[in-house]
Parts: sequence; C-alpha cells; structure tokens
Amino acid sequence: MIGEVSRTAVFFHAHPDDEALLTAGTMAMLAAEGHRVVLVVATAGERGLAELPHGDRLGETRMTELYKSAAGLGVSRVVRLGYSDSGLATGGAAPDDRPPNAFIDADVEQAARRLADVLTEEKADLVTIYDPAGGYGHPDHVQVHRVGRRAAEIAGTPIVLEATVNRDPLLRLLNLARRFYRFPPDFDIRSFESAYSPGDVITHRVNVRRFAKAKRASMAAHVTQTTGGDGDRTLALMLKVPGPLYRLAFGTEWYVRRDLPEGTRLRHPFDAFPK
Repeated sequence: MIGEVSRTAVFFHAHPDDEALLTAGTMAMLAAEGHRVVLVVATAGERGLAELPHGDRLGETRMTELYKSAAGLGVSRVVRLGYSDSGLATGGAAPDDRPPNAFIDADVEQAARRLADVLTEEKADLVTIYDPAGGYGHPDHVQVHRVGRRAAEIAGTPIVLEATVNRDPLLRLLNLARRFYRFPPDFDIRSFESAYSPGDVITHRVNVRRFAKAKRASMAAHVTQTTGGDGDRTLALMLKVPGPLYRLAFGTEWYVRRDLPEGTRLRHPFDAFPK
C-alpha cells in the first residue's frame, strides 16, 4: 500500500461460518489492500446444526473449517474467546441444557474486557459487531452486539461497524422466491420483517464483487454447515447459486455506523475515519 495508511480491522463473530456469510468479502478486500485483518469468534459453534453430534468433536471440526476460511481471506490472526455455543433456540437453549460458560450467560463486562484486550493488543482501528437484533435474533449474535460495543468503549477503538443485511431487498427476494420454491413449514417470511436492518439506517454499502470467489471459498470451507437437519441448509443453497448471479446476490456487504449522521452513504469501512 504505497502512499497509503495500513490499518487494523477486527471482525468479531459469534460462531465459525458467520464471517463467511456477513463479512468475508470485506475481509478479503481489506487484506488485499494491505490492511491487517483479525478474526475473533466468541464460540466454536459446537451446538450448531450438523451431521456430527454436538460437542467437542463438532467444535474442533468447525474451528478447523474456520482456519481454512480465514487463510483464504488473508486473515492474519484468528482468536477464539473461549465461550460455549448457547444453542439455536430463541434466548438460547434452556438454562439447564446450556453449558456453564455459554456465551449468552457471560457477564458482558468480563467478556468485553477479553475482547478489549485483543483490540488493544492489535491497536485496532475498527471492529465489526452485529446490529442490536443480532441479525436474525440468535442469542449469541445479540450478545456479540452487547459485548463488542462495550469492548470498543474500553479499548477506545474509533470505528464500530454493525455487520448486517439490507432487509428491504431481502424481503423482496424472499417474496419472489416463494412463488417458485416451497419453503419448509417452519420458515416464516414475516420473521424477516424485524430481522437485520432497514436500508435507511445502513451507512456502508461495500462492493465486494471482485472478491466473490474468496467469499464463496470461505462459505465452502464450512462443510459441516451444509448438512444436517430435515431440509436444505441456507449455506448449501447459497453455494448452488451460479457464479454471475452469486456476484450479484452476494456482491454487497452492509454495515451500520451509529456515530454518523442519518443519511450517510459510504463505500469503504475506513471512510470518514475519526480525526
């Protein structure tokens, strides 16, 4: 990056494969530009839906997949905070069915200090978290928002971006898709009316089409998340999308930065860097 400033971006996610779905293109772009990219996951995703049973074996396999994904994206460092997956149910699995160190049960201040230690050590210029709803409401994603925002305050990280999805075109796409595809009985399109973020609050629309191959490879690395359950898995369906359509459908990544004026429209994570 001759003549340009190299910065450090930390991407904070709940489980392995979350990075592939929401931020992989941005990560690959920043790494290609010469910035340092660090990936932090709160858990190993050991309670995720997969053909492997829940537990250490699944967690170890998913972490191996995460390292493969990270290597392809140009990530310099991967950190696991060491919490346990809280489970898929709303609010997490029942308390008596959760491990003692489930991320959803973690003390926010304590967890934030763990992450803040990484931000401080890396001299992070930017950290990504999720929107307040945790995207689609997974309890660990909601906790990422709480913990990540507090960690940025502790470490003094100047830019906090909430990784999200533009809800508006997503709803249009789902309504169109149901004309041609029979969704599983438990799939409720109405639930997406409150998921992720509406377009009018999104501050960053990052064009990552040039890095579509890297994003697709990141998704493909998470083999365990393409199997399991009674129906088609979301990741498996995404990987079946043809190349040109894939670049169109997944070629933009969205973020919300709360300290900017309403109506701000930026194209790069480091735009409007605080002085």
